[in-house]
Amino acid sequence: MDGVKAAYDEIADWYEREFQPLPGLYRQLGDLLGSGTGLCLEIGCGTGAHAETVRSLGWTPIGLDLSTKMLGYANGRLPVARANAEHLPFADDSLPAVVSVMVHTDMPGYPAVLREVRRVLRPGGVFVHVGVHPCFCGHFADRADPASIVITPGYHDGSWTKKSWTDQGVRNRVGAAHWPAHQLLNAFPEAGLTLERFGEGDEPTPITFSVRARKQCTGGHREPVAAA
Repeated sequence: MDGVKAAYDEIADWYEREFQPLPGLYRQLGDLLGSGTGLCLEIGCGTGAHAETVRSLGWTPIGLDLSTKMLGYANGRLPVARANAEHLPFADDSLPAVVSVMVHTDMPGYPAVLREVRRVLRPGGVFVHVGVHPCFCGHFADRADPASIVITPGYHDGSWTKKSWTDQGVRNRVGAAHWPAHQLLNAFPEAGLTLERFGEGDEPTPITFSVRARKQCTGGHREPVAAA
């Protein structure tokens, strides 16, 4: 994780200046999170680019990240802390909502992060994951021509790599670890989170894939979160 932190510290100025959110990302986040009140923690908040979407739904966004320089930009957009997502600095059953946006490929220990999410969520609390699509994005997918994505062997290779079809993105600068669809989806119930809904990006071949999961209440009752 120290290597990831250093890499994001190095690109923080470029990221804030140049990086544009993927089409449909805010829509997916809003659709699956829905309206609510209370704290909503963003894991790996980066520069805080998603805080306004969370706030517009009625939640109070807070964020954490490992990169000090990324947090320097986020600090003006939401309250932040520097922390490791595998060891969240929150008490058990303390948060009504947690989100993770475009960071799971930065986290080789993502199953451990999901276990921490379940620990800190209140019974009935909601977790929203938005990430790159496990089937159509990765070191094995050449998206240079949006009309004809070329898939090559390597889908099951989850090793860390900077291989990318473009030299203008985050992956070629920082690196990433691919999570095949079955590993990603199985990690939620294995962490004790109940899968509820899914979403995909608006592109003909989606760039993003999203999940809403929940920490169940004892006896099966849960606190409702209204749809957006």
